[in-house]
Amino acid sequence: MVTVSEYLGYFKDRRLINVFAFGIASGFPWILIGSVMSAWLKDEGLSRSMIGLFGIVFVCYSVNFLWSPLVDRVKLPLLHKLLGQRRSWILLSQVFILLATLWLSQVDIQNQLQTVALCCFVIALAGATQDIAIDAFRIDTLNEHETHKTTAAATMATSGWWTGYALLGAVPFYMADLPDWQWTHVYFVLALIMLALMLGVFFAKEPDSNREYVHKALEAEFIQTDASFLKRIGAWLWVTIAEPFKAFFNRNGVKTALALLAFIFLFKIGEAFLGRMSIVFYKEIGFSNSQIATYSKLGTGLITIVFAFLGSLFNSRYGIVKGLFISGIAMAASNLMFSVIAVAGPKESLYAMAILVDGFTQAWSLVAMVAFISMLCDRAFSATHYALLASLGNLGRTFLSGSSGYLIDYLNGNWALFFLLTALMVIPSLIFLFLIRKRLMALEASFHSKQ
Repeated sequence: MVTVSEYLGYFKDRRLINVFAFGIASGFPWILIGSVMSAWLKDEGLSRSMIGLFGIVFVCYSVNFLWSPLVDRVKLPLLHKLLGQRRSWILLSQVFILLATLWLSQVDIQNQLQTVALCCFVIALAGATQDIAIDAFRIDTLNEHETHKTTAAATMATSGWWTGYALLGAVPFYMADLPDWQWTHVYFVLALIMLALMLGVFFAKEPDSNREYVHKALEAEFIQTDASFLKRIGAWLWVTIAEPFKAFFNRNGVKTALALLAFIFLFKIGEAFLGRMSIVFYKEIGFSNSQIATYSKLGTGLITIVFAFLGSLFNSRYGIVKGLFISGIAMAASNLMFSVIAVAGPKESLYAMAILVDGFTQAWSLVAMVAFISMLCDRAFSATHYALLASLGNLGRTFLSGSSGYLIDYLNGNWALFFLLTALMVIPSLIFLFLIRKRLMALEASFHSKQ
């Protein structure tokens, strides 16, 4: 069992600093199309149902596995020679996020709602593509004999994501309360922050990989003696599109693979319902933009980062599967805390307590899930495999959370009951996790035996 001092020593690895920086860039787009956009739409008088529907753009994160094989294999002109496979795709995605954010800083939301929706879609599409490349970068950057650092890498990715989403996410809410500041001004500042985040690509080192060798060997096996043009095209398409999915099911077995996919799909649905409507809830119950920035952004971000390190140490010493159980129970408790606020009213002490529990939940669940999914990936198809698994976690969250506004309207604004229902949504995934726990623990033991 790894000691605390040995585990903390992992974080001296410069590669994990790069993972942290990319984590910030990964979390930042969620500000642009999530909490800040929800607040802007709320201030413009849009209905809760319409605000909830805007969350459908996050479907890009749910289906990014559909184009993840291209991120694994397509070499971008010029950028690939300059930056390599992973960093070139990261930079291209960030350029589109920057341009769409600048566009949002120029719109009149009352008369250009469709343009706002289009910009949100572009940011979501580019952000989802960026995540494919960033997650693959994190997996590839550690050598196969360094599986003991997987949880540490997951911690840095989680801490980075929450730095980008929560700590940087506090900035626009403080700015929104400044005299004469409009949300368009806020988006211009956010565009400048995005420009600064793009510099991280040039400080990172492209990870070494034998991915191309494996792909060429698989293509040669497909072609065999027929090296015609059509056969070579077919081989490229097969290895790019079909082989990653075949490898995943062959590696885990069909039944186990389906069980893994089902668990990942169910795990965070309740949390997603809460997350999509949380900003609307805070505003309706009476909290100011500055209070939201202090507690939901800065507070949640700092607490999550602290608990991410504690949670990763627990997962490293006692196992990822146990960490998933703890985080699932914490998710339900976190949602119930918001029910208490809905009954008691806008009391800052309760708000602070809810943020403490929520930060713990976010930290443990994200670190455990990132590490868990990472160990299931084949390095020859790391972008595709991680995108497939992570997108399933987002799929139920995105489609169902898009209806969260309709649910609260159906409940006639009964927020206490709404959050109670989101807490109950955690139960099916915990039951499912218990049923497949032995197989998951065996997979975890097999993964760590490589080091």
